[in-house]
Amino acid sequence: MRSIIKNAVCATLVLAGLGLNAQDRNLDNYRQPDKRGINVFEAPKDSVSNFDGLKVRIGGSSTLQYQAVDHSNSGAVALKDIGYNFNLATANLDLDVALFDGIRMHLRTYLSSRHHPEPYVKGGYFQIDKLDFIREGFMEEVMKYVTIKVGHMENNYGDAHFRRTDNAQAMYNPFVGNLIMDAFTTEVGGEVYFQKNGFISMVGISNGKLNQAVNEVDGSTGGASFLAKLGYDKQRTEDLRYRITGSVYTTGYVPNSYLYNADRAGSRYYFVMEDENASTSGNFRSGRYNPDMRNQITAFMINPFVKYRGLEFFGTFEHTSGKANTETSKRTATQYAGELVYRFGHDENYFLGGRYNVVNGEEMSGDDIEISRFQLGAGWFMTKNILAKVEYVNQQYSGYPTTNILNDGEFKGLMLEAVISF
Repeated sequence: MRSIIKNAVCATLVLAGLGLNAQDRNLDNYRQPDKRGINVFEAPKDSVSNFDGLKVRIGGSSTLQYQAVDHSNSGAVALKDIGYNFNLATANLDLDVALFDGIRMHLRTYLSSRHHPEPYVKGGYFQIDKLDFIREGFMEEVMKYVTIKVGHMENNYGDAHFRRTDNAQAMYNPFVGNLIMDAFTTEVGGEVYFQKNGFISMVGISNGKLNQAVNEVDGSTGGASFLAKLGYDKQRTEDLRYRITGSVYTTGYVPNSYLYNADRAGSRYYFVMEDENASTSGNFRSGRYNPDMRNQITAFMINPFVKYRGLEFFGTFEHTSGKANTETSKRTATQYAGELVYRFGHDENYFLGGRYNVVNGEEMSGDDIEISRFQLGAGWFMTKNILAKVEYVNQQYSGYPTTNILNDGEFKGLMLEAVISF
């Protein structure tokens, strides 16, 4: 394992050195991976082109946490003994390529993650902002406002996924952990965007599968997932910006939908509320909630965002219905989250923030459960590429039966995280 990590780090440093030697690392319609990408949602749409030939931008990120968290439950099921120490360092490698005027490719590889110590590809896509590859000026007036994305990629359901930690890319997240019910999936499909005067709309379709294969299950290779988003984002004055979006993700028949358990990187809270036989790779989603709805899912998410000078609020309301393949009727789960962050100092290099997150769900057993989490965090951008974070987290479980490991469960403590992204 050490040799794998050593080789991955060496390769990253070599590639990073090659990329950093380039005179211009800016790409068209691109979200920067450093501090400049904070509070950027969909990639910006600008018809002004900087393309002067094929350009390869090599980037990446690396994070490391120190965990000082305790956990407890009613005692009916023994918890794993955990102490205070460092977690596994995680790393990403990003390739972004300007292939032609208005055409860009993105590819992300997890070099090291909690689930896999070895490198593997997360996903990638083509982004088309111009159709000049067909004919110069082709549909130019339409493409001033339209963007097309195609690939095996992270689906654009909701706005919360733009602020979540994606393995080692933790620059955009003011906290250490993601939401309790973490909506994230990578599926093969396409999305079409229209952005004009602050209005944002998107429609998309995918094959609804995390693991791509042609084998049939119950006489079918699968179905489809449909996505849509509608919103408004306005920089009203120099001090005030507001945004609100509504999103939907729905499936017909798919053998196994992974909307809430597709993240192969893993949770930041190692081994919390896991039993004494838990392993790092086998129990990599510690502290999250998966409603286990694998079929006929319909999920809605509403996200308001307001930023006035250094003070920002980001909210999440999410309601999901669906069923496991063995069930005959649907269940529901609802999530609420509110984040208040204050950024201050020179270029807003410091921040303080709090998040309150609650999930109410109906289990397959019929039990109505509730999970609540409070996070209090602070951060310091040492440079635009280096971020240090500290977080206090307290998560509590209620409604679980006495035989469940989560009965009267709780974990709480401190997390320290260092992030590098370029």
